[in-house]
Amino acid sequence: MKSETAAIRTAQAETGMRAMFEPTFVKPALWEAFTRLAPRAQWKNPVMFVCYVGAILTTGLFIQALAGKGEAPAGYIFAVSLWLWFTVLFANFAEAVAEGRGKAQAAALRATRQDITAKKLMEPRRTSTKLLVKATQLERSDIVLVEAGDTIPLDGEVIQGVASVNESAIKSLDAKTLSNLPNSPANGKNAVLQNLTFWTDHGDELEQRFSSWASK
Repeated sequence: MKSETAAIRTAQAETGMRAMFEPTFVKPALWEAFTRLAPRAQWKNPVMFVCYVGAILTTGLFIQALAGKGEAPAGYIFAVSLWLWFTVLFANFAEAVAEGRGKAQAAALRATRQDITAKKLMEPRRTSTKLLVKATQLERSDIVLVEAGDTIPLDGEVIQGVASVNESAIKSLDAKTLSNLPNSPANGKNAVLQNLTFWTDHGDELEQRFSSWASK
């Protein structure tokens, strides 16, 4: 059975697996590398802000050296200033590329979610009449049927289900290894519970907040 992980992998196949320096990401990133030279943008990264200030100071010292008042050769100061500016611009470029890839992947995930077709049950029974609807049209009280090979359309609670485990693969393991498996009763005491109802109610809001944060 496919899960949301399968949807994420599908999106990665469309966006995440692209070449790092694909023109789709590189061209906008080159422009943003220069637009992010504004002090307000550089202030967000203290480390690069120090490099940014150093680049400005060494540029001023280079101009001073050209006027014959420098304490070091103009060529040396120019080389230091050039490396500092290159460092700042490359950091801006890398950050812009990463954000572009993140936005593209988020867009692909949203498209994947919209394309998923769910089997909506008219009654809470497996044998009930099924109605094919888009995942975006599902509401909180709807009940869907997920069969082998289907993609889970949205977060929700499992009200009835069957899962089989082939125990022949683990019978030959020693007791120490078995105790470290996720399905060990001892490990279940510290398991993290996931509130699927919370994600069902607030999924759209959290997605909007994430997209807003990723676009900064």
